[in-house]
Amino acid sequence: MQLLKVDTLEQAREKLLQAVGDDWLTVCEVPLREARERVLAEDLYGIRDIPEFRRSMVDGYALQAKDTMGAGESIPVFLEVIEDVMIGTETTSVIRPGTCAYVPTGGMLPEGADSCVMVEYCEQFDASHIAVSQSVSPGRHAVEIGEDSKKGDLLFRRGQRLRPQEIGVLAAEGLTHVKVYAPLKIYVISTGDELTAPGEELKRGKIYDINTLALTALAEKHGFLVSGTRTVPDVYEELKEAITEARKISDLVVISGGSSKGKKDMTALLIDELSDPGVFTHGLALKPGKPTILGMDKKSHTLMVGLPGHPVAAMAVFEMLPVWLKRQQEGESEKLAVPAVLDGNVPGTPGRKMLLYVELKKNQEGYLASPVFGKSGLMSTMTRADGYAVVDLNQEGLKAGDQIWVQIF
Repeated sequence: MQLLKVDTLEQAREKLLQAVGDDWLTVCEVPLREARERVLAEDLYGIRDIPEFRRSMVDGYALQAKDTMGAGESIPVFLEVIEDVMIGTETTSVIRPGTCAYVPTGGMLPEGADSCVMVEYCEQFDASHIAVSQSVSPGRHAVEIGEDSKKGDLLFRRGQRLRPQEIGVLAAEGLTHVKVYAPLKIYVISTGDELTAPGEELKRGKIYDINTLALTALAEKHGFLVSGTRTVPDVYEELKEAITEARKISDLVVISGGSSKGKKDMTALLIDELSDPGVFTHGLALKPGKPTILGMDKKSHTLMVGLPGHPVAAMAVFEMLPVWLKRQQEGESEKLAVPAVLDGNVPGTPGRKMLLYVELKKNQEGYLASPVFGKSGLMSTMTRADGYAVVDLNQEGLKAGDQIWVQIF
């Protein structure tokens, strides 16, 4: 097997979709209170009108708007109060010309009322009348039946990530459970004789293992379930045993390091040995991220991803491939990008796409993007950046003043 017969990012993504097929994800049902940040596995339709009754948006008096025509502080109109509506109860009165009813915020509007006046513009005149000093139009401070959503309306499509506001909508429908995608299980293996676990004594020539914690944190951020982690030296049998065990309990095995062309780099050999059909991408036309390996084991239905050892490159490729694949499978829409104007020149990388990390600064016209240059082994490259733009492989470079689209971290 020869390294660096690279795929473009688009080719690698197409191969990923073909490798995992349509049954990589599973569906589960969870209580609504546990559904935040989960992704819907089905379209959801309204099962009732929201609201199911006409209600007031304010503490005030329900009335007919025409009764307030010309009303003001110097010339109020006088209306008879025929009911005090209690919150959570059904109103019994009918509003006719010259009458009104007190209704608290969220309370049911009586039949015949077409608007509300806030209590701040009403004053008690006698035991059964008020003076109204504001003119309102029909519909003012009133919510109609089904104005929020109607029975049968499409509320959310499959692939919608459930934020607190979506959960609020589903709660309004009276739902207690929702079908979402079960989290994909990921096992992270970091390789290298030089790696030392944080907290242990650091000997000269050694470095602390960044990738295990960085990649698991990134995976959890995107909804993966970490089934395990392991740090192994550059020993063939130890890495083989780690991959074998990881494959048993994971949908995705990520191996960082061991993917470039060196005498101890054996990730590709082991993926081919331990899986069928094995490696289908061996090199990626992306900077950072060229030494990337993709493979599949159909028997265990486990995706194997060999990431570069440098942390920035590893995290970049993880975002561009496994995270992208998960979003595609779940039906999530593409993340919104922010337009920004570049404030410096950037050389291109012929034959490869490039991820350009940028720091964003707000100005009167929008955002100014300052390139953050750094080697793929330096974490400060990412910590200083607010996001990244993708420079096409056919671009010779970018100039100061060019507009770019920035994906926010």
